[in-house]
Amino acid sequence: MEYPQYKPNSDYLPLSDDELSTLDESLAHLPSDAAMNIEAMDGYLTALLLSPNALPCQPGERWLPAIWGGDLGEDPAPFASGKQRKRIVLLVLRHLHAIACQMRDRPQAWEPIFSIAEHEEEELTDAEDWCIGFMLGADLDAEAWAPLFDDPVLTEVLRPILLLGGDDSQLTAQERSELEDAVQRDALSRSVPDAVLALHERRAATTQ
Repeated sequence: MEYPQYKPNSDYLPLSDDELSTLDESLAHLPSDAAMNIEAMDGYLTALLLSPNALPCQPGERWLPAIWGGDLGEDPAPFASGKQRKRIVLLVLRHLHAIACQMRDRPQAWEPIFSIAEHEEEELTDAEDWCIGFMLGADLDAEAWAPLFDDPVLTEVLRPILLLGGDDSQLTAQERSELEDAVQRDALSRSVPDAVLALHERRAATTQ
């Protein structure tokens, strides 16, 4: 099945809060267990935009279906209809474009979509789903990302994303303990945006 490619010079409008809620609910109600939630999708799209290989060069069918857990041939599943599929694709492309514009024009104002939970009368941030989505985006082009993850300086910067979204089986006992502590998880999550902005600056410097 063919999908549109991402076009940086498109005139897509950012999603309104209602449209973002619609996209969130649509993804949540898909029958596929592999469908991303809105946090994971936001992280996934961010990783695609920061990939060493430019996203506009990638066909839409290579990266879009992963958001809803993959296509099933020419059948509209996991969507109820082709119309619903088209609607979701448009919303995803608009959200992707909004992230790209923020990263380009006002990176310090960019805000990822994280989960917020109450803990002992405090609001704590949990970026696990977002980071899982980010790592899925990186895994889509693992060979291109490998030099970045192998860079000792950058690896330390990206540590919060790697811990929260990486392979659990590779964690040390100390790292597991860190993730199990709600306050430490909150601190890791709050450092994710700085890690992403550092990666964004690195990418901008290498593409100039």
